Amino acid sequence: MKHAENQIPESLSSSEDLVIRNEENSVVTLTLNRPKQFNALSEAMLKILQRELDSISNNENLRLVILQGAGNVFSAGHDLKEMIANRKEEYYQNLFLQCSKMMMTLNRMPQPIIAKVHGIATAAGCQLVAACDLAVAAEGTRFATSGINVGLFCSTPAVPVSRNISRKRAMELLLTGEFIDAETALNWGLLNRVVPVRKIDEETQKLAEAILSKSSLAVFTGKKMFYKQLEHKMEDAYTFAGKIMACNMMAEDVSEGVDAFINKRQAVWKGC
Repeated sequence: MKHAENQIPESLSSSEDLVIRNEENSVVTLTLNRPKQFNALSEAMLKILQRELDSISNNENLRLVILQGAGNVFSAGHDLKEMIANRKEEYYQNLFLQCSKMMMTLNRMPQPIIAKVHGIATAAGCQLVAACDLAVAAEGTRFATSGINVGLFCSTPAVPVSRNISRKRAMELLLTGEFIDAETALNWGLLNRVVPVRKIDEETQKLAEAILSKSSLAVFTGKKMFYKQLEHKMEDAYTFAGKIMACNMMAEDVSEGVDAFINKRQAVWKGC
């Protein structure tokens, strides 16, 4: 794993590292770095991503993650050449478990994850976008769950995709394998923002700064609560959310935030 000093540009890179990590202040940028293979999610890349996400998750000084792809695309999904070379069901079960664990880590870790997307995001690449908390895409980016085109229904990508967009739209993606453009993905709920490619860094940074300006305790608490309550029926979700909110009310940051609001000053967060 290489820890780069500067954010990796789209045109990347002769580096052999499958994932490049850059830390700037409290923000980590992870760059998928197999541009010649369209950033296909090989076994090795999945393992490195998991290791990096676990490391970030355990560091409360790190407050946000940006996930991007090197070269001309975000990610074309699983490495089909690698998959077809291992024609054993046990291998496929382990591969998809490994990938699913990584995807779930994106939701379970306290830091918000922003996908910065360009080019294409297909199959598990589209899944990766859907699994992130937020997503900013460049105009012209295209999205698809294209496994159906080779006889493979995108079952695991269907999990986060169907939790981002409506059932009928998800089924259209999954059953046709056809691409949708960035504006359609925005309208369907897969994306937060779509901007010209020249402005994607700026727009992603704006979104990150809006989050970083808030109490880290509130952000970490809120992300965990958000995904957990989705697992409950509405009444149980309200009960759970009420307990979390009551606990959150006891934090020093809430007292500071309310006092700052009343006295019309900038809050100074402690993260506790």
